[in-house]
Amino acid sequence: MLSDRLICDIIDSAVNSGADLAEVYLEDIRYQSVGMLNGRVLKADSGFDSGYGIRLMSGTNVVYVYSNDSDENVVMKLTKEACNAIKKGDKVDIIALEELSRATMSDIKIDPLDISKLEFVDFLKRSSSVMTTFDPAITESSCSLKTTNRISRVVNSKGINKVEDDTRIRLAIEAIATKGNEKQSSRVSPGTLRGFEFINEYPVVEKTRECCDKAIRMVNAGYAPSGKMPVVINNGFGGVIFHEACGHALESTSVGIRNSCFTDMLGKQIASPLVSARDNARIKGEWGSYDTDDEGNSSSDLLLIENGILKNYMIDELGARRMDSIATGCCRRESYTYAPTSRMSNTYICGGDDTHDDIIADTEYGLYAASMGGGSVDPATGEFNFAVDEGYMIRNGKIAEPVRGATLIGKGGDVLMNIDKVGNDLEHSAGMCGSLSGSVPVTVGQPTIRVSSIIVGGRDSDDDCDTCE
Repeated sequence: MLSDRLICDIIDSAVNSGADLAEVYLEDIRYQSVGMLNGRVLKADSGFDSGYGIRLMSGTNVVYVYSNDSDENVVMKLTKEACNAIKKGDKVDIIALEELSRATMSDIKIDPLDISKLEFVDFLKRSSSVMTTFDPAITESSCSLKTTNRISRVVNSKGINKVEDDTRIRLAIEAIATKGNEKQSSRVSPGTLRGFEFINEYPVVEKTRECCDKAIRMVNAGYAPSGKMPVVINNGFGGVIFHEACGHALESTSVGIRNSCFTDMLGKQIASPLVSARDNARIKGEWGSYDTDDEGNSSSDLLLIENGILKNYMIDELGARRMDSIATGCCRRESYTYAPTSRMSNTYICGGDDTHDDIIADTEYGLYAASMGGGSVDPATGEFNFAVDEGYMIRNGKIAEPVRGATLIGKGGDVLMNIDKVGNDLEHSAGMCGSLSGSVPVTVGQPTIRVSSIIVGGRDSDDDCDTCE
């Protein structure tokens, strides 16, 4: 898109104008997607996008501009505008560019962009046909398949010159059951940095049936009781609570401006001694992985919490300047239209020693959150609320009747301290995370855990519950 000569001219102009860091980010994206609704193709799309961003820094002052117009006059005009806006600093030397390096965390055998949209449709029909014929209670069904190839390049005045080339593919299946005025949905949405072989291997019929069963079970369930009680949270997507209520508060986006409940907590206990957690972007083929972050730094396998002690934050270049620290390879963005910020990748609570069955058996009474839904969180306080998509009561150490309408309410720090059981069944689940730098692929994860006490928002009271407060 932009020649090396033009990139060097941008960096020279920026540094000569007083920036202590000048960065050019270039991006090419190809994508293809198909979506079906109630057995019919709703959308079949493919396309290409290309653009660049120019970021200048002087201390903690940042200017970011972007465009998809690669005409040299336009590029240099944009550069001049950015240079005029940056706070003038001391002159710094430009480091000679490294030899261009390329990396990927994708593990591709069959390039999904070589697969026709018709083959996408044929695959999705296998799921759609199950949902449309499963049971009259399933009143709405949808499924989609999308793949994206993103090639990004970072060049800056520190001499960084790196290319990242990753291909992602994600399937989404959702069934909605209706009973009277009540609706309940069930969704499964695996994603990976593998090729179409992942789709060929996926047990789509079995997973679709499970979705339908769950939606019908939940729409027929009674309402969850409310009160403070033990909650067992299932593995996999249950890790969304740690991601939202704790992970965001460990990003320098919050910590660097002292807007996090975990500011100045390095080396201190913030969780139960049973809890260790990582943000690991270096898992080959995992949905949230990358080799090089969007500032050109190598990604990391970062130990966030070790036996309850806070060990690290996730830090980008701006956060490093604010915190007098160093960047940890955790800087990401949705596209060239966003300036990058510190973000999570594959973030999870590490496995422990207990089995799932033993944790349930050890719980006399409580709620089993088999599947989590959406929620909200305030990183400054850690306060959150999350919906339980699939819930069951635990009675006498056994999973009992299904319940709906449960919400988990609390503070991230309190939840971490109250984890008293950690399973040995760690599992990851794909998701998308939105923040200042847009929406990026992330993986959440955890083994089965038990929180000894947490507020459950429900609708019914439970007169037989001695534990509720």
